[in-house]
Amino acid sequence: MPNLPNLPKLPKPLALAALAGAALLARRAMRRRIQASPLWPMPALEEPVSGRPRSRALRLTVTSRETVAEGVVRLRLEGVRPEGGRPEGGRLPGWEPGAHVDVVLPSGLVRQYSLCGDPADASSYTVAARLVPDGRGGSREVHEQLREGTEVEVRGPRNRFPLVTASSYVFVAGGIGITPILAMLRALPDDADWRLLYAGRTRASMPFLEEIEKLGGGRVTVVEGRPDLDASLADPPEGSAVYCCGPEGLMAAVQERAPGVRLERFAAHALRGGEAFEVELRRSGRVLTVPADTSVLAAVRAELPDTVYSCAQGFCGTCRQRVLEGEVDHRDELLTDAERGDSMLICVSRARSGRLVLDM
Repeated sequence: MPNLPNLPKLPKPLALAALAGAALLARRAMRRRIQASPLWPMPALEEPVSGRPRSRALRLTVTSRETVAEGVVRLRLEGVRPEGGRPEGGRLPGWEPGAHVDVVLPSGLVRQYSLCGDPADASSYTVAARLVPDGRGGSREVHEQLREGTEVEVRGPRNRFPLVTASSYVFVAGGIGITPILAMLRALPDDADWRLLYAGRTRASMPFLEEIEKLGGGRVTVVEGRPDLDASLADPPEGSAVYCCGPEGLMAAVQERAPGVRLERFAAHALRGGEAFEVELRRSGRVLTVPADTSVLAAVRAELPDTVYSCAQGFCGTCRQRVLEGEVDHRDELLTDAERGDSMLICVSRARSGRLVLDM
């Protein structure tokens, strides 16, 4: 607060009013300074998005753990508590088929899992995870460390894979990709027109297979090994909605045969080629070169080590930054079309043009 001149002795209410008026003038002066100077070490825009998680974090407890196929465990999560707060009861935020949550593992790794329980059950979330021995460590941590009684942080749910209204449905699932589709099949009315192609290495490795076959009867085709997509996707009924979740190769093959397919991805594909480009960090006064094989996040953190991030896969939104200039090659699986108009996730997205300007 600025130094105040010597004031005549005033009655206490008038003195308090004078102090409040001086504080208000100081705040207004600082706001004008911030808005006038993009290099001032505070956000140049009134609502910076840098480092803001997209949803409130919950502390949930693993209350049951069950092996549902070879290398696949199902976890039930209960017990809502806002991060840093006290318990507030057992009701969780609602969700619809296709939704997923971000699970922050004890190590700090963030992984996304589709909800595969009952949306009407507001007391718990159910997820399933397959062990990937040669993966990046997240699935191994789930299998080795998440036991009954373990607490984890959960964010969401979010839904980028919603079940739309259609005259008929064609579902293609590969292995653990059955999890979001299982919730969809349960939600469809009894007289819905649908069929499912469910592929896996072996029947023993395919989670929820028995329930799926009971739900679908003759509408379910189970394949051990590589499915015949040409036959399965030939001549779908007019107006059909096609859904696919599974390994990247399966989804790419389905998309080639059904360009309008709705996909659910849980794997990063950020550095799939491209060229080097320049990034200006407007508030910091820095200009960086991002090589073709480096993410914007990595380049920025080399200059600004405190830049926050979490999943580094384009899912959680923690590294979201506002874009002031330039055209973005969006590679995330999170932002809406409206959000992509003025922001990007710097962990995966890149520049379409040779230069981007960020509000950092």
